[in-house]
Amino acid sequence: MLAQRPAVTSRRPPFFSRIAVRLLAFNLLLVFLPVAGFLYLDTYERQLLRSLEHALAQQARVLAASLSGRGPLAPAAAEAPLRALQGRHEARFRIVDPEGRLLADSSRLGPVPAAPPATPATAAPSSRDTPSRDTTTRDAESLPLYRLASFPIRLARRLFAPPEPPYESGEFYSGAATLLGEELRSALAGGYGAATRISAGGQRSVTLYSAVPVMDRERVAGAVLVSQSTYRILRDLYELRLRVFEIFLISVAAAVALSLVAGTTIVRPLTRLRRQAGQILDGRGRLRGHFRLPARRDEIGELARALRELTRRLEVQLAFGESFAADLSHELKNPLASIRAAAELIQAAPAGERVRFLGVIQQEVARLEALLARVREIAWIDARLEEEPRKRLDAIEMTQRCVESLRLRRPKLPAFRVTAPTGASHPFVHLTPHRLLQVIENLLDNAASFAPQGSEVEVTVHRQSPWAILRVADRGPGIPPEHLQRIFDRFFSYRPAAVGANTEAAPANAPGPRLEHPGLGLAIVKAIVEGYGGTVLASNREGGGAVFEVRLPAV
Repeated sequence: MLAQRPAVTSRRPPFFSRIAVRLLAFNLLLVFLPVAGFLYLDTYERQLLRSLEHALAQQARVLAASLSGRGPLAPAAAEAPLRALQGRHEARFRIVDPEGRLLADSSRLGPVPAAPPATPATAAPSSRDTPSRDTTTRDAESLPLYRLASFPIRLARRLFAPPEPPYESGEFYSGAATLLGEELRSALAGGYGAATRISAGGQRSVTLYSAVPVMDRERVAGAVLVSQSTYRILRDLYELRLRVFEIFLISVAAAVALSLVAGTTIVRPLTRLRRQAGQILDGRGRLRGHFRLPARRDEIGELARALRELTRRLEVQLAFGESFAADLSHELKNPLASIRAAAELIQAAPAGERVRFLGVIQQEVARLEALLARVREIAWIDARLEEEPRKRLDAIEMTQRCVESLRLRRPKLPAFRVTAPTGASHPFVHLTPHRLLQVIENLLDNAASFAPQGSEVEVTVHRQSPWAILRVADRGPGIPPEHLQRIFDRFFSYRPAAVGANTEAAPANAPGPRLEHPGLGLAIVKAIVEGYGGTVLASNREGGGAVFEVRLPAV
């Protein structure tokens, strides 16, 4: 009884192993670029603030240089360079004497840039020298999109950022006649001073202060204080963050859309192929259908066509196996029937007949053994030929060796005339030695069994790049046209009644042809030659006879 093959089950793969999820994850990696740009804005902000502080310090040095070497500073002399600017500046300039008393203030000398309104600003310095901490205006905090974009950063800073000292208020200098901030004390001591304070006027931005001493020979005659709000920088960064976040959202939407398209054009066809693969076999492992060919010409279409070709070949192989089993059972019937009949008659037969019946049984058993040996040989060739070790062989030398062996073992066979080139043009092949001898001997044996008495079997070996060609021709009756396509089929044998004069009777275990021809010799030749990538053809020659031509890859 045949074992029941378990039905093919369609088990759903784990969620994270699905191609659609992997495609989505891959597409989301593209979103990393705008995210990286968003995170880089902090670094970009610090660079802008450093540049602003450097620019303020340079302006302070230029103004201090213009006031140096004039002796003690007077209000009129301090206001002169500020009036010359005529309000064409964005920073605020203040000049103080050595005691910190205010001598000149650019905001009191005519038109100056209007103070920016209290609108969104997004970042504040983190320290006096390298400011970096974000501060968000009330208007910015009220925008849902910006709050959504800034929430991960605000949360990360709240959890992981180190504590920072609070900023001083910008009201520190409001209405004061004496300015003695930390940065001015450093400048009046002869050094450079800088400070960061929260801007006055209700803004949530910060103001940078840079102070430089005014020298009169080797003593400090006063100091220049330059200050400027970061409002414009923060406003631009705020807009930039919103644009980057919008790009991020568009990228996420594009990644999801691309994943849906990929899922539709890749995953669904693969799912259909998997479903067809599960339905193509029945419960007993028999083919009951084929893969349906899609119209698409991409790799998935090629895969479907390859699977269809695979199932077609599998179907041919299964049909061949069934046909081979049927032919084998038919070939076994005759000897088994003879053995059974002889065994039934031997009991009632007289003593003299029993010997004859025993001889029939032995002969049919030997016939079965020879047939099964051939079947086992051809099955081995089909399954394990590629595993056998190969060598570089001279086809001419192997042919001559086989001819000499046949002449010694079976001298009554017709003569063999071997024609081969001389010199360095010998055809070499890469085969297993005994397989090549098997091919040559089967062809010679077949030709000799058909050759008339007194004729020669012509054997030609030569090279015609890229092939090594072996040609065996006889002068027998030839092959009927209707049998040319079947001559290499297993268990097919065609022998006219007049053929057989060159066939020698031999015991079952003796080499050489037998009275019975099961039709496996040429089938073995074809299996070996095609297993090594060659071809074998049969045809009729002019003047009568058959020709077998074997082509093997030459090396």
